[in-house]
Amino acid sequence: MRERAVGRGELPDAAWNRLERLLPKAAGRGRPWRDHRQVINGVLWRLRTGAPWRDLPERYGPWRTVYERFARWEADGTWARLLEAVQARDDSIGELEWTVSVDSTINRAHQHAAGAHKKGAQERDELGYAPHPTRGQALGRSRGGLTTKVHLATDGRGLPLAIVITPGNVNDSTVFDTVLNAVRVPRLSAGRPRRRPQTVIADRAYSSRAIRAGLRRRGIRAVIPERSDQIANRQRRGSAGGRPPAFDTEQYKARNVVERCFSRLKQFRAVATRFDKLAARYLAGLRLASLTLWLREL
Repeated sequence: MRERAVGRGELPDAAWNRLERLLPKAAGRGRPWRDHRQVINGVLWRLRTGAPWRDLPERYGPWRTVYERFARWEADGTWARLLEAVQARDDSIGELEWTVSVDSTINRAHQHAAGAHKKGAQERDELGYAPHPTRGQALGRSRGGLTTKVHLATDGRGLPLAIVITPGNVNDSTVFDTVLNAVRVPRLSAGRPRRRPQTVIADRAYSSRAIRAGLRRRGIRAVIPERSDQIANRQRRGSAGGRPPAFDTEQYKARNVVERCFSRLKQFRAVATRFDKLAARYLAGLRLASLTLWLREL
């Protein structure tokens, strides 16, 4: 059977067949939903191009329908559940690699994401819903303007396991526990979700006693290099400074998988630059982009 012709960036048949069985079913009476595949491809088009929702091509249906489905599935957790489902499938057949790499990247916020009016006026989303102040929407101000930081944990193949977003001026190490606690892969059989990696690889930004101690308590091996100031302080104290923490230089070379994952995610222009006013919408787009990376591996 020949595969259906798909447009650039759309879901191929193999990925759609895997995803279709996981999607919500229409319940009760009322107008039937527009084809899920058409709508998801419309959302992917917008993620890939970064264009306004109103510029969505007609082949994906009314832009309001596509946007409302995207927003509804963000609100009820559907995008998060879909990502967990494909992760659980890989874990059940032993393909998920529990050597986890953690890192972050800063993405610039477009003026459409941060264009709140002054003197009390509040911004709204594409359909005029959900008035919100800029504060609390994961936007941080620095010399480069308003930015959002994406914190990511990937498995050993460089596929996203957990995503956390914060304002761009937040320190990486303060969010480490939040990122690690967001790793949650359900089991297809009975049992609690799997949450504990075997090894965590991170760069010098995460080198702190608190992080190392927390990993040690959970029985997780840390592969994190020391910062130069920490090395100097320990050496200055002599024997009182203690021994240097264990560090596997060969395994540290595998940290590049998280950098490659960021590169793949940023092929979606609405990820590389934040256009969404609401942090929850931007996070939902990140989850959908991550979902496509998992589906490509099937």
